[in-house]
Amino acid sequence: MIFADPPYFLSNGGISVQSGKQVSVNKGDWDKSRGFEKDNDFNRQWISLCRDKLKKDGTIWISGTYHNIFSAAQMLNELNFRILNVITWAKTNPPPNLSCRFFTHSTEFIIWARKEKKTPHYFNYDLMKSINGGTQMRDVWSLPAIAKWEKSCGKHPTQKPLPLLGRIILASTKENAWILDPFTGSSTTGIAASLLNRRFLGLDQEESFLEISKKRREEINDLSTRHEYCKKIMKYSDNPFQATYDYIIKEPTPEYSTAKSFVF
Repeated sequence: MIFADPPYFLSNGGISVQSGKQVSVNKGDWDKSRGFEKDNDFNRQWISLCRDKLKKDGTIWISGTYHNIFSAAQMLNELNFRILNVITWAKTNPPPNLSCRFFTHSTEFIIWARKEKKTPHYFNYDLMKSINGGTQMRDVWSLPAIAKWEKSCGKHPTQKPLPLLGRIILASTKENAWILDPFTGSSTTGIAASLLNRRFLGLDQEESFLEISKKRREEINDLSTRHEYCKKIMKYSDNPFQATYDYIIKEPTPEYSTAKSFVF
């Protein structure tokens, strides 16, 4: 499985709120739009490279907002993926809208697609139903944005919350499966993969982000921290599903390097 949190192309000089303070939305040059054609070409290239790494029954998850998600969906269709769902992540604690001239931005979208249109994919339907209180899980997920406890080893400007990645991994992979994140950043995907007993490879062009990844991986070598994070993954389930919690409490087995990639 691949989870990708690519550039959203929203670093346009706007402002937002973070921890009660007004901040710029600019993340860096890597997040700036280069125009319609170049943005599309970028998405086409990286999705094509990811497609080559997926097994026939593999799936990919791509996160975004309206700035990039339509382009990503277009490229998935061009490259013959089958789009399975578009998850709407409704944030329970979105930042306020400072201008008061339009609705507060409180959602992101996550496309789930499989590589082959006719090859079945893995979906842990029973688990998703169980943690949703015994009813089918819908494609709207109410989960919080990044919390303060997730930044204990440093701050990444587009870090995703651990409960979100935990749900994605549990839904679409089996234990010991390989997970790739081509824009790994501070490696929330890798932390969730380690806690849930999956194997992980992350890539990033910023070595400073990989240093945060390394610190986060070392942090969960402490079993009490590992147990606490596992509890936080399951906290946002309507039914914590004890059997799942029992098997995700594992002894850590660290294995990593910090050049331009990160392996758990």
